[in-house]
Amino acid sequence: MAAGSQQNASGFIIQGFSDTPELHISLFVLFLGIYLIILLGNLIIFLVISCNPHLHTPMYIFLLNLSLIDISFPSTVLPNLLHILLTQQNNISFLGCMTQIYIFVALASSEFFLLTAMAYDRYVAICDPLHYIARMSRKHCAGLITAAFTGGFGGAVSLFVLLPKLSYCASHLINHFFCDVTPLLKLSCSSTFSVELSIYIEMTLLTFNSFLLTLTSYIFIVSAIL
Repeated sequence: MAAGSQQNASGFIIQGFSDTPELHISLFVLFLGIYLIILLGNLIIFLVISCNPHLHTPMYIFLLNLSLIDISFPSTVLPNLLHILLTQQNNISFLGCMTQIYIFVALASSEFFLLTAMAYDRYVAICDPLHYIARMSRKHCAGLITAAFTGGFGGAVSLFVLLPKLSYCASHLINHFFCDVTPLLKLSCSSTFSVELSIYIEMTLLTFNSFLLTLTSYIFIVSAIL
């Protein structure tokens, strides 16, 4: 394990688009444009909802938080990718890699939970409108948002704990344009069973439960409309 820790401290190299250096400037412009469009679109949503008291209803509060996630989500990957494309400095520290993975997975999970909460909000509004104000009060709305972020960031902790325990004594070249779990596991020369099992269980529970709850909400909504 000591040898593994020593290797971990050296960090990794992001392969990215290093095989096509002639495309770096074009890719930089492309990804920068995509990033600015994402930021601008979600920032407009955030400001419009924040500045208009008439939009401070549960659905729009959910959209406000969703816009924050959609700003933060690409911001964990694209700024570093743009830096690599512009400077060809594709090194990343071990801690930086682990942090990027944790935030990426946490935000993705939080978005799943938040979309499920939004589906529940629409279910209550359409199927039980008389009790909507009581069931979707500010307190309940804040509780659902808190639960979404807590579930997302809490569920990702296991990766942040398990990944550093692996020994990375193979090549430190990550075959991706950012630190992701799958290409990182391929660099490990120790058993990855515990990490893969944890990922499988968490992703199954996350996607299945979120999908089931969302599907159930919309089944009731469609039934109420018909």
